[in-house]
Amino acid sequence: MINHINLIFTLPFVLMLATIAIFPLVLEFFWHKNINKLLVSVVLSLPVILWAILTGYTHVMFDTLLFDYFPFIILIGSLFVISGGIHLDSNITSRPETNTIFLVLGAVLASFLGTTGAAMLIVHPLIKILKHRKYKTHTFLFLIAIVANTGGLLTPVGDPPLFMLFLRGAPFFWFLKLFPIWLFVNGLLITIFFFIDRYYFRKEESELHHPNFKAMNFKVEGKSNFLWLGIVILAVVILTPQNFNIDAKILSIIRDVIIVLMIVSSLKFTSKKIRKSNNFGWHPIEEVAYLFLGIFITMIPCILYLESNAASLAKNSPTFFYYISGFLSSFLDNTPTAVTMHSLAKGMVEANPALFTGNLVAGIPESFLKAISLGSVFFGSMTYIGNGPNFMIKAMAEHNGVDMPHFFEYIIKFSLIILLPIYILVQLLFI
Repeated sequence: MINHINLIFTLPFVLMLATIAIFPLVLEFFWHKNINKLLVSVVLSLPVILWAILTGYTHVMFDTLLFDYFPFIILIGSLFVISGGIHLDSNITSRPETNTIFLVLGAVLASFLGTTGAAMLIVHPLIKILKHRKYKTHTFLFLIAIVANTGGLLTPVGDPPLFMLFLRGAPFFWFLKLFPIWLFVNGLLITIFFFIDRYYFRKEESELHHPNFKAMNFKVEGKSNFLWLGIVILAVVILTPQNFNIDAKILSIIRDVIIVLMIVSSLKFTSKKIRKSNNFGWHPIEEVAYLFLGIFITMIPCILYLESNAASLAKNSPTFFYYISGFLSSFLDNTPTAVTMHSLAKGMVEANPALFTGNLVAGIPESFLKAISLGSVFFGSMTYIGNGPNFMIKAMAEHNGVDMPHFFEYIIKFSLIILLPIYILVQLLFI
């Protein structure tokens, strides 16, 4: 049956992603409400659900929801909720040195708290210390690039596309092999940020009075959440088919139950005052859950089509997978992109097993997995829609009076001139 999938069945997926890109620009009043996002997801999913029932792919749809969508939402939801119970308070002022330290901290935390969790943890104190600064838009742009994207490269907990690859068989600690590239990219971005921020800080000195530099005193509240977070990470690391001779689906359910218990523990044992200090709310995670419901359902025909036509669609080149993963992650979303590219690579291997006799990881050549991981994670920062936390940071910055660039300004004035050259260097040096 799989060979008879027609491209017409991929239309709901294309419309879903086009809606995410276009509606915020032309129907902002409509798109602002999460219930409308859910409505769009449901409407565009219905043709695919009907198609799955009529063509015998109902089991694929249920497997996608139960063992891809729900684990994905549960994991990022846990990182969002638990990190929202940790409050960093500080009496420092915003200077290039201190802002840079925040970004370094965020880059490290992103791989262990997840890009969503780290971004939510860092953005609140940054907003507070930046209040006296006149030029601060650039700080939030680099926060999107580093903490919400490139910092999360080292573990499956770090970024959703890596978690999806982990669910497809990539070992948890395999991603640590990418540390030299992580260091290269984040080191460059943080260095560039420091000199840009120093330029603007010196420009402000003649216009504004800056408070005296204070000692970097941090007050951490909600420390019990580090325990819940540690249990989540251990559950992801340990409960894998590589460690237990148990069906992967059963392990997935056990892991998800443990993670949900950690969410409940965080909500029960964390003071409401702490969450209020973080301006914690459910709107961001609701938005992700509603949109990705539509994405995961509508992408089923696309994945099946790519798997069945892999031999004719793809090229035996890591560079191909890096740039295609990057392009799709930039303008669609990096999580379904990673799933789609993995399916494409796996289909190539199954169609021509004699050509791929080397080291396979998650069922595909290791060089392909590396390229897909890098392209999906890094290029997710090229637009606001490339990764879920991007929009969260933009919305929170604007809510606090920061003038953020619109969709195309972000691309033209930031990602094309700063991010893209670095990502091309990555391909030239490491792919």
